[in-house]
Amino acid sequence: MNIFRQNQLLAIILIPLLSFILAGCGGFKKVDSRKIPVNVNERAEKNIQDGKGFRLGSKKNNGVFEFASSNEMWRASIELLDFTPLSNVDYSGGIIITDWFSEKNSANESIKITVRFLSNEIRADGIIITVHKKTCNEKNNCQIKKISSNLSQEIKLAILKKAAIIKDNELDRDPDYKDPRISD
Repeated sequence: MNIFRQNQLLAIILIPLLSFILAGCGGFKKVDSRKIPVNVNERAEKNIQDGKGFRLGSKKNNGVFEFASSNEMWRASIELLDFTPLSNVDYSGGIIITDWFSEKNSANESIKITVRFLSNEIRADGIIITVHKKTCNEKNNCQIKKISSNLSQEIKLAILKKAAIIKDNELDRDPDYKDPRISD
């Protein structure tokens, strides 16, 4: 009797599981073999175009990689914010967030800077700087406010200038330097 219950429990688990797995297959479709390329590379290319596969890398720009070290805006931001501790740095997400920091003489006030990248290009509209100010009283009750001041504009301008200098230095070092983001 005990073996019967185990088999019954196994059947109760396996039948729905197999049903879901087989339902995901979508069945078989008739295929005209005359429309399928014989060459393996052509067949793989057709499958990718039809959305039936994936490719690691692209044929168009082989050897061109966008790392943080090749993005002038990113490098400029990291260099300019190196005086403060960073709490979140995510190149793929395009964001740098500093930790709360303050000057030595203002123990009750601190600021946090957020840099969001909207573009890899050196443009004023390709970057957003947000500054938050935290003010705490003696009982450690703190208020956090987003502030609109010249500080965010000054940081943005400094990043843009530094990025332009970094790009110019790249061009001076290697006259054959080609920006990987610009295709022929």
